[in-house]
Amino acid sequence: MVGLKPSDVPPTPGVKFLSAGTAACIADLFTFPLDTAKVRLQIQGEKAAVEAAKNIRYSGVFGTIATMVKTEGPRSLYNGLVAGLQRQMAFASIRIGLYDSVKQFYSNGKESAGVGIRILAGCTTGAMAVSVAQPTDVVKVRFQAQLTLKGVERRYNGTMQAYKAIFRQEGIQGLWKGTLPNITRNAIVNAAELVTYDIIKETILKYKLLTDNLPCHFLSAFGAGFCTTVIASPVDVVKTRYMNSPLGQYKSAINCAWTMFSKEGPTAFYKGFVPSFLRLGSWNVVMFVSFEQLKRAMMMSKQSLECTA
Repeated sequence: MVGLKPSDVPPTPGVKFLSAGTAACIADLFTFPLDTAKVRLQIQGEKAAVEAAKNIRYSGVFGTIATMVKTEGPRSLYNGLVAGLQRQMAFASIRIGLYDSVKQFYSNGKESAGVGIRILAGCTTGAMAVSVAQPTDVVKVRFQAQLTLKGVERRYNGTMQAYKAIFRQEGIQGLWKGTLPNITRNAIVNAAELVTYDIIKETILKYKLLTDNLPCHFLSAFGAGFCTTVIASPVDVVKTRYMNSPLGQYKSAINCAWTMFSKEGPTAFYKGFVPSFLRLGSWNVVMFVSFEQLKRAMMMSKQSLECTA
């Protein structure tokens, strides 16, 4: 057995909720530079980004990371990390931690749920999570897009100052800017990610290709990351562009998508695909492996405390 063995007692909803948020934060700490590179590649081509970056051009995920380190220093790769961790504790706890509970609710408590029920559960928890955590996502994206160059005025100087500035300048709707495309994106991402992970893992265990341990979790998470990137990349690019845009640049998310298509062509929707996959693939691996182990560790601790009591 590789890693902790499964608990005899199924994890409680509370354990899943806390494990999901913690595992997502761990995954963010490892993969945040890839996410930042993805954001920079996605906004490249926008007028504001071109004017601010001047002669800076990003090419490929590792080229983008190298350029950022050279021009802005290594700390720039973690711009928005605080907001990112805040987002994961609010966001992943709901979308991943509550997935099984919502799946059981839709299937009337049945242990085995069909693909349709799983997709519905993933869409539901993804939409719920965005409704709660949207302000943290707006601040994270804006920090990642922000250049830290001499002579370039910084848009925000701190996480709390960013929340206040956005509220003061754009109102409550500014903090929830891009909620509709983000709900769309995360409903798709969550359904693709969790359902794919579920199905791959169950198939591996059903045919006894691997036991329920780290290699099984790794393969399931890697497959889920690739499928999710292919499905969600277009919506993700529109979400990033729209959330990062100044007030009035786009009338709506649909207008943002049409502007991208008419000015940059259909390939614009897959800008940053490689860093998106590297980020989602690696993020899924770290998150799901951590999630499975944290659930087991927490249940072991819970049972030990109950035995002691």
